[in-house]
Amino acid sequence: MKDGMNYAPQGKPNPVVSQGEFIFAAVGLDHGHIGGQCNGLIEAGATLKWIYDPDPSKMAHYLKMYPAAKPARSEAEVLDDKEVQLVAGACIPSQRCALGVRVMNAGKDYFTDKTPLTTPTQLEEAKTAVQKTGKKYAVYYSERLHCEAAVYAGQLIRDGAIGKVVQTLGLGPHRFNAPSRPPWFFRREENGGILCDIGSHQIEQFLYFTGATDAEILAAQIENYANPAYPGVDDFGDCTLRGNNGTTGYFRVDWFTPDGLSTWGDGRTFITGTEGYIELRKYVDIARAKRGGHLFLANHKTEEYIDVQSNVGFPFFGQLILDCLNRTENAMTQEHAFKAAELCVKAQVIAEQAKGITRAKD
Repeated sequence: MKDGMNYAPQGKPNPVVSQGEFIFAAVGLDHGHIGGQCNGLIEAGATLKWIYDPDPSKMAHYLKMYPAAKPARSEAEVLDDKEVQLVAGACIPSQRCALGVRVMNAGKDYFTDKTPLTTPTQLEEAKTAVQKTGKKYAVYYSERLHCEAAVYAGQLIRDGAIGKVVQTLGLGPHRFNAPSRPPWFFRREENGGILCDIGSHQIEQFLYFTGATDAEILAAQIENYANPAYPGVDDFGDCTLRGNNGTTGYFRVDWFTPDGLSTWGDGRTFITGTEGYIELRKYVDIARAKRGGHLFLANHKTEEYIDVQSNVGFPFFGQLILDCLNRTENAMTQEHAFKAAELCVKAQVIAEQAKGITRAKD
């Protein structure tokens, strides 16, 4: 898969509910991650009943992928359907919060693609809607949730394999591929900026792997090095964080994946602990294996390579379904999902202010 925008991992079916026990819909099909969201839920036993987008061509594409689903005539038809328990969405980033508020006000849980929102105002709107409705605003941070190497790293850390985590380093390169991108991708007010968009993966992983519940942005910067024709795009960004438990994190994201690479991005994560370290090569082992699932572990007992491809699975989706049914928080807490969103927005704002960039008001 050379196009990260349409990256939609598939795993082994591992249903936690029976057919028809958990009904969901897909609304807002602007980003191809909606395919990954749907795949994960369906593999966990959910039933996709409706698909809707104002663009008929997007509708046709996803109805071909999921022929058992029905085309909705409008968003309202989905939101008025009392059978629908959750709505998955991957609309334009700046519109994700508004869709979520409508979904939750209709009495349904919401599962949005990252980044889940793009401004501080939207964050407060989302928090208010969650508090008012009691519904979930779940987020598809796919570079951890839909990556077996990252899932297994979390298990190793919980088991104490590297002691106490003290630092994470994340590398998140993506392929730019401008001709394939929709117009909103090139508009800052709609894409949210690089640290808010693909940087959200990195910040969520920092919080998860270190166990920090909050963090300070120590430094954040963005640049447009190679794409002056697209002034609304940051093609490079990096950020340094300090967690409220004393941990630190650094990540770099960019749109410089070269055409010769077999995948859309050589995503890597390095996790340092007091008793060892872990390296994840998530999507490729360059020039050796044109697939992902590579984990390297060194601690006081061992030095080993672990191939986790198709061996670990993606437990988040089943946990999310059960959380919606049982009103629990085993897949991801709402506080964690919102904290990652808050920090990626803060990082982007700090970086834009340093560049003298002023956005239109919400």
